[in-house]
This record gives sequence, C-alpha cells and structure tokens, in this order.
Amino acid sequence: MRLVPIAALALLAGCDQPAPAQRVQLSDARPAAPMVMQQSPDTSEGFWSVADNGHAIRFGNAGEEPLLTLDCLLRDGEEPQMEIIRHAPASPGLTALFPIIGNGVRSRFLADAVLSNGEWRWEALVPAEDSRLDVFTGTRQILATLPGRGMLDIHGSRIPGEFITWCRAGGRAVEVQPETAEERAENQLDPDFK
Repeated sequence: MRLVPIAALALLAGCDQPAPAQRVQLSDARPAAPMVMQQSPDTSEGFWSVADNGHAIRFGNAGEEPLLTLDCLLRDGEEPQMEIIRHAPASPGLTALFPIIGNGVRSRFLADAVLSNGEWRWEALVPAEDSRLDVFTGTRQILATLPGRGMLDIHGSRIPGEFITWCRAGGRAVEVQPETAEERAENQLDPDFK
C-alpha cells in the first residue's frame, strides 16, 4: 500500500520538468527594425483648413502636408462617423493609443496603422456622437500625442468645434436660435465694470 503513493509522487515529480529548449538557426534570426522617434513638429504657424470636398478639416502648416485631419463620414442610412487621422509614419499591423487633451477634456482614441493613398498613417474611427470628440469642441489649445511620433500643439480655434457639430447633425447646417430677452439681459455688460 505504501508503494503506490511513493510511485505516484515519483510520476508527479516528473511533470515539473522544464520543456525542452527550442533550437533556432542564427541565420534565421533577424533583429527587429528600430523605431525611429520623431520630434514634435513646429506648429507655431499651423492652422485649420477645409478640404475641397467640405467633409474634412486639416491642421498643418501652410504649403506642407497636413499633420492631423478630422474627416466626417456620412453614409446613407448610417449614423455619422468621425475619422481622426494623424499623418505620421506607421507600420503595418500596429495599433496605438492616441491621447488628445484640450478644452477641459482628456480623450484617448485607439488608432490603427492604415495604408491610404500610398501613405501609411494612423487612423481612429468613432461615432460622431462619441463624447470623446468633445476634446475638439472648444476654442482652447489642443495637445495630441502619438507615442514615438511627437506632440501636436494645436492653437485654439472655433473651427474644429463647428465641424464636429456639423458632422453630428449629419452634415446639415445647424439652425441658430435667436437670443431671448432673458439671455440678452443676462449677457449685457455690467455698466460699473471697468
């Protein structure tokens, strides 16, 4: 009877042995391509411009390729979507977290490396109603950082907010309501204010 438990222990002890080592030919091993870190681009002269088709706005410096694009995708029968494009080198199969801070909002978008028009770039696709897009809806500075691709310092502007509002409305002009008498009275400057 005592021999059975001892034999079982000997068998179990053999289960803890390390797996055999895998043999690899050194000629088959290749070093991974190093990721080249990019400096943050100078955006002191950067501005927003509207794309020719009117469905996108681009941020960049005059005479240069855009650095960031917001593209409103409007398809019949579907809810509007916003594509955030960071024009920076990307490699196939990669995904990155793309944090953007501005207008009292901190947002993170999951961006994929995508080949489009011969350019590998980073794209994040979200519903236009996504509250993370509120990071663009004020008039204050926006900071957009993509790991290894530098930070974009985007000057405050009303254009991204108006564009997001337009996209959320399905590409229709948003009707502006006239100011009520109460609002007019509330918005009047205090005559004693100096």
